Amino acid sequence: MQLRIFTEPQQGASYDTLLTVARAAEELGFDAFFRSDHYLKMGPVSGLPGPTDAWVTLAGLARETSRIRLGTLVTAATFRHPGPLAISVAQVDQMSGGRVEFGLGAGWYADEHEAYAIPFPDLGERFARLEEQLAVITGLWETPEGEKFSFSGAHYQVSDSPALPKPAQRPRPPVLIGGTGKRRTPQLAVRYADEYNVPFGGVPATAAAFGRVRDACSAGGRAASSITYSAAQVVCCGRSQAELERRAASIGKELAELREDGVAGTPAEVADKIGTYAEIGAQRMYLQVLDLQDLDHLELIASEVLPQLG
Repeated sequence: MQLRIFTEPQQGASYDTLLTVARAAEELGFDAFFRSDHYLKMGPVSGLPGPTDAWVTLAGLARETSRIRLGTLVTAATFRHPGPLAISVAQVDQMSGGRVEFGLGAGWYADEHEAYAIPFPDLGERFARLEEQLAVITGLWETPEGEKFSFSGAHYQVSDSPALPKPAQRPRPPVLIGGTGKRRTPQLAVRYADEYNVPFGGVPATAAAFGRVRDACSAGGRAASSITYSAAQVVCCGRSQAELERRAASIGKELAELREDGVAGTPAEVADKIGTYAEIGAQRMYLQVLDLQDLDHLELIASEVLPQLG
């Protein structure tokens, strides 16, 4: 089981804060540092100093880290046109020496679109655009150098693109698709995903979602084992009840709620909860860390949870 650190910078984090957390995650032995792609805070927090752009952040981190993998959980297809996005991600992959992983989703948070003049079509169109963006972006990356790429869709058209620049990873960075949709999400995962992620689902719901993707693989003629299966959960770890309660309060959560719906408890309890996801086939766990000032939290997980996972 790989443990990855997942952050939500729209809730309030500067680039310097994110750099500190990413470097700590790297030094402590975590597999990856991921961030959300949002432009507006959620819930009763100030959100100061304001949002940071996901791919601008990752470009900076690419030059200021050396080992840890970097990615988004997940980039919203509503935010950027597919051609420029393919260029940006390929460039960050080059800047990092091939450490980028590319999560892409349909986008869901209407308020952030309204706050920053971003069109927000209905769900059906968002999924249609997501599908076309996946086709365009992977097509641009996978086109051999010296050849041209074209695409004709309902929402995007590409004509004789030189399909440059190329990412460092060939034929492309790993593509992550997440969500619990019962029909279109598994279909997209079979066609494009190297990794399928279930965010914030309990063990039964996560197992069911994994099963739908495996079934879609069978129907589509793809080996289910060719996809990496992962889950994301908020984490709250402490050696004592007082430490747990302090960490829960710092992120505005009830400890009982975190124990039920997240990954919370002593290091042994956290390892056991992660183990229940491993039993249903999860190979990676994204630990959502909401208090980015509490680096001792990361150190505790690295020193007392990671060794228990083998």
